[in-house]
Amino acid sequence: VGELERVPPRILDGVPDTLAYLAGNHRLIMLTKGEAAEQAAKVERSGLQGFFEAIEIVSEKDVSTYKRLVNQHRIVKRNAWMVGNSPRSDINPALSAGLNAVFIPHHATWELEHAPVQSGSGKLLILPSFRELRQYF
Repeated sequence: VGELERVPPRILDGVPDTLAYLAGNHRLIMLTKGEAAEQAAKVERSGLQGFFEAIEIVSEKDVSTYKRLVNQHRIVKRNAWMVGNSPRSDINPALSAGLNAVFIPHHATWELEHAPVQSGSGKLLILPSFRELRQYF
């Protein structure tokens, strides 16, 4: 096992407290992209999995992925919000699938995930930090 595989991922300030707050009143589903075993291990090392009703690991986050998850988890689109830092993988496909989205820009977002935020049928909220979610939900 490599050193990186033992190191807990860096959790942004306010994330555990905010997830605990949100989980008290909302269904939370984690959607993450990447190699399944690697992502599952990262989630486990983060210690955050207990806040989520489900954890979905996919190879690509696109409109069809979001539509599949809406059906699979019986999500009411007008009440659902995708929270993420990637316009390309989080915000734009969620909005295109009819979900609402919260864009939380982050300076360390991978360059290939950058894209202009597009409009969709859902609402878009832009917040400066994850902690700010408490003021809206």
